[in-house]
Amino acid sequence: MAQAISSSAEQANNANRRAWLLVAGAAALWSVAYTSIQRLADWLTYEVIGLQAGSHLGEAVAFFLYDVPKILLLLSGMIFIISTIRSFFSPERTRAMLSGKREGVGNMLAAGLGVLTPFCSCSAVPLFIGFVEAGIPLGVTFSFLIAAPMVNEVALVMLFGIFGWQIAALYLASGMAIAIVSGVIIGRMRMERYVEDFVWQIRSGGGAVAHQQLTWHQRFAAAWQSTREIVGKVWLYVVVGIAVGAGIHGYVPEQAMADIMGRDAWWSVPAAVLLGVPLYANAAGIMPVIQALMVKGAALGTALAFMMAVVALSLPEMIILRRVLKPRLIATFIGIVALGIVAIGYVFNLVI
Repeated sequence: MAQAISSSAEQANNANRRAWLLVAGAAALWSVAYTSIQRLADWLTYEVIGLQAGSHLGEAVAFFLYDVPKILLLLSGMIFIISTIRSFFSPERTRAMLSGKREGVGNMLAAGLGVLTPFCSCSAVPLFIGFVEAGIPLGVTFSFLIAAPMVNEVALVMLFGIFGWQIAALYLASGMAIAIVSGVIIGRMRMERYVEDFVWQIRSGGGAVAHQQLTWHQRFAAAWQSTREIVGKVWLYVVVGIAVGAGIHGYVPEQAMADIMGRDAWWSVPAAVLLGVPLYANAAGIMPVIQALMVKGAALGTALAFMMAVVALSLPEMIILRRVLKPRLIATFIGIVALGIVAIGYVFNLVI
């Protein structure tokens, strides 16, 4: 028996070593490919295709050929890392970590877990019910539900790749701040009566499910599968979004965009949020458009406010949440988060 256990442990260790070697090799190839994109894009645009440097078409094509592989490589690499980290969490473990936490501390922890465990919109209802079952306060639950979509891993990766770590860090910090403050406000408004009655009638069925202990081989395999699924779902949005962005980059006059979304237009931030609230778009598709708008003179705060409204207040999620929330609570949720996004937009425009 002991010999069999020892043999099984040795096999697991060998599998873990092979997995680490494969990941290290893939990381090296990824690095070489990523550093070669700019030269390859310029060569294809100006040497192979023969377009003139500085022309509208040349600028648009170079933008497209550079951004498509760059964004897809960034998505693949960062989502693999995020998915590996996410393997240490489960909905049950997340609920267990939030149970019994008081206001403030619970909101901060919920927002942080929302960033690390970015469940999709289709998970909103079961997660909400599960949190209520676990006795988690309504405000803390909303901090999680706001942070999970708002600090979207795709948007975070693309911001990092397009604008650098400083802007990505500001996006992360401001998204968490909106989630924490909004959750606290909703919690203090005592709006539990605007949750559908059947939610409160559900009784918790026993303790949380024990979190499975996975090997590194299993974690990497699951992360690779998750990466393939996510990139497979969003790559077309990336290509279409970059194509739109390339057209803006090559052809839209800079002054026109600066007049509409520049920092001098005081109404641009609330207008961007009002446009983004009912609009549904994939983060992978909207980010290249944001990049092109900013190159043409759009203010950073206005552009980020628009992006946050799109990803945090998506129409599908609101429709799904209607199953468990009454209209007044949904309207309050949208209003508070939208005001927070507008405030962040103005702050970004003032300081950057």
